[in-house]
Amino acid sequence: MSKREVVVTGFGVLSPIGIELDSFWEALIEGKSGVSYLNSVQTELERRPIGSEVPDFRPKDYIKPKKNIKVMSRDIQMGVVCTALACQNAGLVVEGDERVVDPERLGCVFGCDLIGLELEYLEDAFRIGIKDGKHDFSTWGSASMENIMPLWMLKYLPNMIASHIAIALDARGPNNTPTLDRGSSLAALMEACRIIERGDADVMIAGGAGNKINPTVLARGAAYNLAPWSEFPESNPRPYDSKRCGTVVGEGAAVFVLENKEYALARGAKPLAAVLGFAESVYATMKFGLQQESIEKSIKFALQAAERTSSDLGHVNSNGLGFADDAIEAEALANTIGDVPVFSAAGNFGNLGSGSGAVELAASLLAVEKGVLPPTRNCDEVAEDCPINVSRGKPVPLTKKTFLKCNHTITGRSLSVVLEKCD
Repeated sequence: MSKREVVVTGFGVLSPIGIELDSFWEALIEGKSGVSYLNSVQTELERRPIGSEVPDFRPKDYIKPKKNIKVMSRDIQMGVVCTALACQNAGLVVEGDERVVDPERLGCVFGCDLIGLELEYLEDAFRIGIKDGKHDFSTWGSASMENIMPLWMLKYLPNMIASHIAIALDARGPNNTPTLDRGSSLAALMEACRIIERGDADVMIAGGAGNKINPTVLARGAAYNLAPWSEFPESNPRPYDSKRCGTVVGEGAAVFVLENKEYALARGAKPLAAVLGFAESVYATMKFGLQQESIEKSIKFALQAAERTSSDLGHVNSNGLGFADDAIEAEALANTIGDVPVFSAAGNFGNLGSGSGAVELAASLLAVEKGVLPPTRNCDEVAEDCPINVSRGKPVPLTKKTFLKCNHTITGRSLSVVLEKCD
């Protein structure tokens, strides 16, 4: 039996440069930055931390009943709200008499990672055990535990995003949560496609959410190759630039409605793009960092799976975070896709963790829809160690409807997906 064709019928975005598709696209085309001093992080430091946060986010407008919000971390809230936006965009009705999809044939695969703790939920528990300025851990079981909300951990388990989405949509089909840092979103999309291809669902919700500006995550900033503090936060990150000095971290989410093409057409949906092929490669070493061999293999095998060559690509949406490892990725891209234009949306908002791949992929879906490739922000002069054709300066026309999206992790994993705009 031949595998079923998978198409994207709708998507939604919550990003530091826009929470609606129109505003998100406008910011990309105009080269706007979502990087600034963080208002959400309370600190006594003289220099306020730098990052990118989602503006004007109002979960109460979408999450019902509203009481559910109290057991949702910000990551979960972004995932659930973004799913509502994606379903609206796809015209997918999932409740009431007008419901268009069988609950048993609707599933969710959602990329996530470590969800940072909201410190105020454990503040009372820790304070009760402080004696003479130090915490006495012997009091934890007898006194501190009584001051912790019984359901507090449900806010911080990575799989709870997919769980809440399943509850909200009454989605009783396959449900899973890849946790691969920047690879999480693409891994979710790939797994969702496999589920549809083998006939286990007609519709899948796939995407990712990440929040690296939570204080407990931001405290480990040394692990993220961050740029030095600057009086001009928006000047970083600088993907592939000769003056790149590190990335910034942020938060964001994006969700895609994936469907069996036959099912989508039967319900009257308009396919936006087809998922042609994908691949994943892991080249593990004892040294952290991107691995050129892994990147080249994932791109090569994704193109083979899609039955396309590099000459069919209108652009590549890359990882490009603006630190030293850009050179490794650039060399791999040069060896596999040659002079194909390369675009990195990370220049607009930095590293969104497990939400990165989804938000970046949304940028390319809009690009092929509009027929225009945005510039890579902050890439003023391509570095000599990055021998690729970076889209920069100003938007340029896109004459080809096929593109490749790739993301890589510092543990040697690389994921690539080939998509094509539907006519």
